[in-house]
Amino acid sequence: MTVAPGSTIGIIGGGQLGRMLAIAAAELGYQCHVLDPNPHGPAAQVSAHFTRAAYDDVGALREFGASVDVATYEFENLPVGPLGVLGDKLKPSTRSLAIAQDRAREKAFIEECGARVTPWRAISTLDEVNAAAAEVGCPLVLKTRRWGYDGKGQVWVRSEADAAQSWSAISEEPAVAEAGVDFFAEFSVIVARWADGRHALWGSPENQHREGILRRSTVPCSEAVAAQLDEARRAAVEIAGALGHVGVLTVEFFASRDGPLVNEIAPRVHNSGHWTIEGAVTSQFEQHIRAICSLPPGPTALTGSGAVMDNLIGDEVDRWPELVGDPGLHVHIYGKGEARAGRKMGHVTRVIA
Repeated sequence: MTVAPGSTIGIIGGGQLGRMLAIAAAELGYQCHVLDPNPHGPAAQVSAHFTRAAYDDVGALREFGASVDVATYEFENLPVGPLGVLGDKLKPSTRSLAIAQDRAREKAFIEECGARVTPWRAISTLDEVNAAAAEVGCPLVLKTRRWGYDGKGQVWVRSEADAAQSWSAISEEPAVAEAGVDFFAEFSVIVARWADGRHALWGSPENQHREGILRRSTVPCSEAVAAQLDEARRAAVEIAGALGHVGVLTVEFFASRDGPLVNEIAPRVHNSGHWTIEGAVTSQFEQHIRAICSLPPGPTALTGSGAVMDNLIGDEVDRWPELVGDPGLHVHIYGKGEARAGRKMGHVTRVIA
């Protein structure tokens, strides 16, 4: 059923992704209602309504659900159970959320969809870390099954002698052990899917990370990565369909000598798609609103020959006078306040003519 302009869209989470979703929704004539524990978050600053509540406050979620016509979320580290009170109003559903927030379940699901991942093992004891090192080989990376993002909750096992120290470094939390990947690039496939199975794809950005944080996304990607896009896009569409996903889904890939390997999925709009605001006819944020409201898909063609998006991390945002003075840049500052080290404070995009 179409959710008409003038209706209210609920957004769970008040960060920068929620902010950009709310701005896109407003341009289409919707009001947004944000639920977040932080009353001063980026999304609350641009939304018509705000509820300050914990994400597991069932009573607050129930009242929130009654006040909106459709609801969505801007990040995946949310308690799944309480969101059940939102019922069919929540898009994407909690199925996408539950699979994406558990790395072991996520990897098994990806393989069930026919996509490829690096060899891995689920681990919950030091003995299992040692067994993974012996079976899969080193180097290994240990990643906690839950709550990891931007490189957090990860540690390398360079040799079997490192196993105990590395296991201790992630506080002996249940994790996955993944074989190190010999990759030459990282890229993402961003797909929007509708309830009736329609989908839309953008050009796939090649991504550069530093210390686990995305620094730059470039579209179009290099020729070597482009050669792997057909397989990667088929995998992303298959994953979205198997989830019954409604809205934007991002699949992050390693480009390896053997082809594309899925790193992880994010059931939401994604940092590597920020370039689409100015670099594509329809941004990932507008497309997400279109999908959850059952509006027709918007065109995803490039507005130029390409685009480059750079994150502003920590005190890099202090360069704003220089950045806003550059006529070739589109500047987005998230309104987060304190510029802490490693914190995403904004981004800039340059569209290539």
